[in-house]
Amino acid sequence: MGLEKPQPSGWSYPLAPRLVLRTSPRPPGADRALKVLLVRSGEAFPPGHPTTRLCLDLLLEALTTASVNSLLDVGCGSGVLGLSAAALGVPRVVGADISGRAARVTLDNAGENALGASVRVVQGSTECLKAPFDLVVANLPWDVQTDKVAELDRLAAVEGRLILSGFRDQQEGPLRESYLRLGWSLRRRLVRDFSHPEQPAHISFNWVAWLLG
Repeated sequence: MGLEKPQPSGWSYPLAPRLVLRTSPRPPGADRALKVLLVRSGEAFPPGHPTTRLCLDLLLEALTTASVNSLLDVGCGSGVLGLSAAALGVPRVVGADISGRAARVTLDNAGENALGASVRVVQGSTECLKAPFDLVVANLPWDVQTDKVAELDRLAAVEGRLILSGFRDQQEGPLRESYLRLGWSLRRRLVRDFSHPEQPAHISFNWVAWLLG
């Protein structure tokens, strides 16, 4: 997914009226009645990456439009997506990552936020997991996305949904066709522009996220 601009230490995202996701502890003087979901980043992409924000936007939409009793976060990294789902009430969350470092960071974040009872973490490929899940979230680079189409389809329940991101607008055509052939439809598409500070100002690209059903 390329090099990204470092995120501010206090990056935050509102998950609910009284719940905010943060990457650093509550600042002095902050509202003490506001619950904080603290997610510390490991070696994975930072929680504030544009595609993570897109996935969070779609996650909030998905949780408000249908019941979700189980969620799989593929390539969980720091666990930001799965932990957000657990904090919002999803009772069964599984994070999977081939990186042992990422799995440990996700487990540490789950424990620090008292979410260990509803979050399980698997180090390894998703092929070891049994389906189905009501919602599968995969924020992965485009080449990995293209390799995982059949596997993500397998992991989703019959009436399940997919949230996919990690690719750019010019890459989405072939990927969309792969899912259309499997019977999926595009329910929602979000785009976020991002300009890299080390590139000329006229060069930019759009990150994309989908909600499929």
